[in-house]
Formats: sequence, C-alpha cells, structure tokens
Amino acid sequence: MKKSLKDLRAEINQLDEQLLALISARAKCASEVGACKRANGEDDCQFYRPEREASILRKVAERNPGPLADEEMARLFRQIMSACLAVERQLNIAFLGPAATFTEEAALKHFGHSVKTTAIHSISEVFREVESGEANYGVVPIENSTEGVITHTLDNFTRSSLKIVGEVELRIHHCLLSRETDISKVTQINSHQQSLAQCRKWLDANMGAIPREAVGSNAQAALIAQQQQNVAAIASHSAAEKYNLNLLASNIEDMPDNTTRFLIIGSNAVAPSGIDKTSLLVSAPNKPGALHGLLQPFAKHNVSMTRIESRPSHSVNWEYVFFLDLEGHVEDQALKLALQELSEVSDMINILGSYPKAVL
Repeated sequence: MKKSLKDLRAEINQLDEQLLALISARAKCASEVGACKRANGEDDCQFYRPEREASILRKVAERNPGPLADEEMARLFRQIMSACLAVERQLNIAFLGPAATFTEEAALKHFGHSVKTTAIHSISEVFREVESGEANYGVVPIENSTEGVITHTLDNFTRSSLKIVGEVELRIHHCLLSRETDISKVTQINSHQQSLAQCRKWLDANMGAIPREAVGSNAQAALIAQQQQNVAAIASHSAAEKYNLNLLASNIEDMPDNTTRFLIIGSNAVAPSGIDKTSLLVSAPNKPGALHGLLQPFAKHNVSMTRIESRPSHSVNWEYVFFLDLEGHVEDQALKLALQELSEVSDMINILGSYPKAVL
C-alpha cells in the first residue's frame, strides 16, 4: 500500500529523532574518550587519528546502501566525526591563505567544519606554524593534475622535521569574478599563476586581449577585484560569496577533471590504515646509474611508485634530491625490505611520512 504524504512526514520525523539520539550518544562517547586521553597525558595531536578516520570513511562508502552517493554520505559522516572530535579537543589547522582559497576548502573537506582554521600567508609560514606548535596541523598544496608539482612545498620538506600525515584531493572549479556585472567592462584579470595556467585556453578564447597578472593567491585576487573597478579575479564560488563579487563565468578551467592534491602536515607518525602511501626524500652519489640504483629495490620487492620529482639539494651545485611517492606503509613487509636495500645505495633517506590514501 502506497504511503500518504502525512505518513511519510511522520516517518521522517521519527527517523530524525533517532538520528538526533544516535549523534548525541556518539558525541557523549567522544567526550568520554577525550577524558580518557587527557587522563593518560596524550597531547593534542593524539586526539586526531588519521588512520582511524580514513578507515571509517572507507567502510561508510563500502556499506552505503544509497540513494545518497558515496561521496555525499562520506561528507556527512566526516562532519559528524569533526563535531565529535571538537567535543574531545578542537584542533587548529593552519592553511595557505588568505580565507576562501582552495587550500581552505581542502582543509574543511579533510577535517570537517568543526575545527579552527588559521590563514597563513606563505607555505613556509604554514610549516613554521605547525613546527612551533601554534597549529596542530597544516594544509599545503603539493600538485595539480594540469600544471604539476608545487616545488615550493617540496623544498620546505628538505629543511623541516614535520611529517605528512594525510592527503586530500579537491576538484578545482574556477570562476571569473568581479564587482562589475558586465564582462565587457573587465580590463584586468588577476589570479594565482597556477590558476591562470589552468584556465589558459578559456582565457585565450574569451578574454584574449585582456592583460593577466599573477598574484599570491586566488583569494588575494578576489580582494583586489572587490576593491578596484574593471578588475576580475579567477577564484572559487566561496570567494565570490566572501568578497561579494558577481559571477561572470563559471567552470572556466580547461580540464573538466582538474584536481589539486593537498598534504596534511603534522609532527606525529601515523599507524597503518590498510590503504596507505609513503613519501620519501632520498639522494644518491652523483655517478652513472645512481637513479637506477635508488629505484631498483622497489621494483625488486613489487612496491609501486606513483610519483618521482627531483629538486636541487641546496647544498652542492648540480646535485639533486628525489621525492618519491610509494604505495604502502613503512610497516608493510615489502616496503620495509625495499627501504633496507635502499639504505645501502643512497646517501640519505628521509621518510616524510606514511599516511592514508585520500578518501573520496
């Protein structure tokens, strides 16, 4: 028998009561967990367990019966976990600012909206904020699917003791924003150099004669557009709302699957989650076959490498260090054996972190 609208609304009301009771019970349990951790003398970083959250979100996606999409269901559970963690201890997350950058969106996607977020002016300062203990964790961009690696982030790892404790992938949709309502009145376009590059074809086809200027961030470009006439910014929907700008064009990125990967940096090592990645910083003597020698142990032990980047060593001219992303956790037997053999042929190995692979 088909249910009436009245019956369906009554059923929803009943389900809402059950949800309220269950979420409140979860929050109460989280509060008790926090009390136990404080009694054991655990620090702030031990309140957040990246491997546990990743495992929970994967199970949510695996067991999701629908009709909500896996990503939407994971987003709801992530926010519940964020709110419950805040009952234990609210975390302070430093991100590459100013406010309304894609990095802030990545921070909120990863940690949920119940954390405190602090906008920092540069990637180096994000590292320093976490190193000093002013922030529990930091969020920095590492690579874009269209424009490649962000070298400044890599360079900071060569002089920092911080670890990578997580990663988050964010689909990037760029908008053209301005205080003007007519796109024909725009005489200047500002944005971060990566965003200008990611929208190059659209700009050439639609705004070819308009000068473009690279600035420190998309949010900075939005602030300039708010303050000056005839200026447009390439930034996010959230920047349009924050800076009260008009949306002149949306989804202007050249690649529809444009994605940026961000790293979560902290001071504590992360236990295995079951689906992990490991990042390394390695160097080798400057001689023929050195790079082959670095990579051979991974091939021998069937460890998959997902990325390799080289950067100047900053100590000796024309010598380089290599950043490697590998599948697996340092506690996995295959990776353990590969790293033991790598230590015999490399001048230096710095394990930047083993961490859960990005979830949804």
